[in-house]
Amino acid sequence: MAAGKSTVAESPTGRLPRAAHVRGDVFRRMVVSGREELLPEETAEARAQLGLRYRLSAPVADEYADHGWTAVVRDIVLGPGGYAARVGTRPLYVVVPAPSTATVRSREAQRPKTGYGDAWTVDALDRTLRELTPCIGLWLDTSQRTPVHTVSSILDDLSVARVQAD
Repeated sequence: MAAGKSTVAESPTGRLPRAAHVRGDVFRRMVVSGREELLPEETAEARAQLGLRYRLSAPVADEYADHGWTAVVRDIVLGPGGYAARVGTRPLYVVVPAPSTATVRSREAQRPKTGYGDAWTVDALDRTLRELTPCIGLWLDTSQRTPVHTVSSILDDLSVARVQAD
């Protein structure tokens, strides 16, 4: 949250001739009752709902790709779980914006919506990202980069972002 995922995902998709932005959060919001948010002390139900969200968004991205679209999936993927393996389309590129915690705090303070609170702190989410999430694709410290510079860096390092088939 406040890492720049939305801004960075929108930028290249708007420049491509046929692109779709698959927003993982849309699938979370479709659950109107009984939703359990994933918290640091996760429950089995919250983990199951997150897994369902991933199982829904991955084939949507594949379906777009099967019909000639470049699909850009934006979601928070933390910890082990193998999201990339759920996407069948290859080549597959994974980009993880990973700004410093100080940068995230500053961005969070400047935006109208809030993603952090009592449950998830900036430090807790950052620890989960850096310590429990497999390091695949391109991890990019976006702390000192503008969105335009971030997109340029991604395009310059696509070979690093490319994920091989499992």
